[in-house]
Amino acid sequence: MRFRHPGGRTVHLGYCTNVHAAEDLAGIVAQLDRYALPIRETLGSDLLGLGLWLAAPVAAELAADPDARRRLRTELTVRGLEVVTLNGFPYAAFQAPVVKGAVYLPDWTDAQRLRYTLDLARVLADLLPDDAVRGSVSTLPLAWRTPWDTARADAARHRLDQLAAGLATVERETGRTVRVGFEPEPGCVVESSAQAVTALSGMDTERLGVCLDLAHLACAWEDPAAALDRLTAAGLPVVKVQVSAALEAADPVGDAAALRRWVEPRFLHQTRSASCATASPAGLSSAAGDPADPAWAADDLDAALDAGLPGPWRVHYHVPLHAPPEPPLGSTLPVLRAALAGLLGGVDAGCDHLDVETYTWGVLPVRRRPRTHAELAAGIAAELAFTRDELVALGLTPTEAVVTP
Repeated sequence: MRFRHPGGRTVHLGYCTNVHAAEDLAGIVAQLDRYALPIRETLGSDLLGLGLWLAAPVAAELAADPDARRRLRTELTVRGLEVVTLNGFPYAAFQAPVVKGAVYLPDWTDAQRLRYTLDLARVLADLLPDDAVRGSVSTLPLAWRTPWDTARADAARHRLDQLAAGLATVERETGRTVRVGFEPEPGCVVESSAQAVTALSGMDTERLGVCLDLAHLACAWEDPAAALDRLTAAGLPVVKVQVSAALEAADPVGDAAALRRWVEPRFLHQTRSASCATASPAGLSSAAGDPADPAWAADDLDAALDAGLPGPWRVHYHVPLHAPPEPPLGSTLPVLRAALAGLLGGVDAGCDHLDVETYTWGVLPVRRRPRTHAELAAGIAAELAFTRDELVALGLTPTEAVVTP
């Protein structure tokens, strides 16, 4: 889906395919027919964007085979699908029965992470629509926070220098610009906008920037306007936005039974108390505050419940945008709306790649979980329709005919 911002820029909206388990080319093409095509048809849209997730083995296969890249682009085009962004955070097996901390490996101290990301950039350069200004790849925020020391930080910095050089080579050889956005996430080396500024200072900001996940932003209890101002002041571009909402509990003690229904074994659900934002006058934006301090933080929802963290809580659990959790729980939609307004409500677009990223459909509480492929496609279409309406309310204009589902 494409929109025209009042400032004149084209803004791309799609959904992230890391919600699907396919990890080979045949499976990826099959998921286009099983999900993407029905979603596009439900939306009545001429064109649907995909934030494609390619596991490392298939990314390497495509990067080594120009003919395979052309075939994949053809498969997308004939279905009315386009790709301007790739999700390069999960390396492989993202929908395995248990993922948890494995999603952070290999990290940016490891040459495997560099190879994977440059493979994605090479693939994306050939998948980009001819009229796209550039492409983007999102990646993890360096590493999980432990172990982390000066030697590992230096190794990661070296990899990022190599990444920028590799992206320059891709641009020189293909004529297409691909930028990489590092995605602050609870529990990682980079959790807050302030940590992003510190970690990425001195980097090549023509090619490297931030992927702003709006659920993660909410879990850090950051004010969206202040976070965006901080990134702008540091010269860090928002390369990509993941349009997402987190689970919220105003009274986690009283709501403990409801929260227990959201505990599940596949993903980490890092939990942050509002106390983290009041630990210092500037909250997480202050170097004095540790976002992962066990006084107000836990690395998973069950651990937070067992620890009895003070409330209210925000939980790194992506919830469907159009269908907030049943009371007494809620979601962080107000943060999402404030962030979109800050990015897109002004005279120019602060970011032109938006990706709806609710990858948790398969682990939602049973009553909320899709039972069929068709139900999953309908849910994703409803999220995209929700986001489309939010963008229109901010003054963006769809550049193709749409029909309300």
